[in-house]
Amino acid sequence: MDVRRAGERYRGGDPEAGIDSRHAFSFGPHYDPDNLRFGAVIACNEERLVPGAGFDEHPHSHTEIVTWVAEGELTHRDSAGHETVVRPGDVQRLSAAAGVRHVERNDAGTPLTFVQMWLAPREPGGEPSYEIVRGIADSTPYAVPQAGAMLHVRRLGAGERTAVPDASYVYVHVVRGEVRLDGVELAAGDAARITDAKDLEAVGTTGAELLFWEMAAV
Repeated sequence: MDVRRAGERYRGGDPEAGIDSRHAFSFGPHYDPDNLRFGAVIACNEERLVPGAGFDEHPHSHTEIVTWVAEGELTHRDSAGHETVVRPGDVQRLSAAAGVRHVERNDAGTPLTFVQMWLAPREPGGEPSYEIVRGIADSTPYAVPQAGAMLHVRRLGAGERTAVPDASYVYVHVVRGEVRLDGVELAAGDAARITDAKDLEAVGTTGAELLFWEMAAV
């Protein structure tokens, strides 16, 4: 298990424009050849936008983009004609395929925090697609078959336990709160990269929200 702390993330964004970005993997000007991906995951970005801030239209291709809002509301618009407001508890997926452009903004009057995860598809190309699942439950995993991956959302109270999926690769991101994972304490923004996960569990030391990516061998 490789633990990466919140303070180790690469700082990015545009503070003057109200955008604070924190990258878990090699990203943009923060090139790190030893930190390019884990399993199918190639980016896990924590984004904080003040009211009125956002990312203007920009392109993506050959990427599965999954977004989880921690607080606030995210307005999404893309070149395929989708316009959606994403709220806490919703899972949004944009399959960039051969190419798509989108806009992401905080059009609400309160701060916005979201986690955006990029996964590498097994096959490049194809037609872009979009999906949003409202109010996903803990017991309902979200499949991204294009990347051979499954997202599990776990919400824990203090002392509550949950099993970590048995898989070739598991990426764990702590959205909020504190947990103990295989004897290691993790706090908000921390992550764990687990290879050949088996018979592990996470325990909430406070109320906590976790994202698990369960992935097959690449």
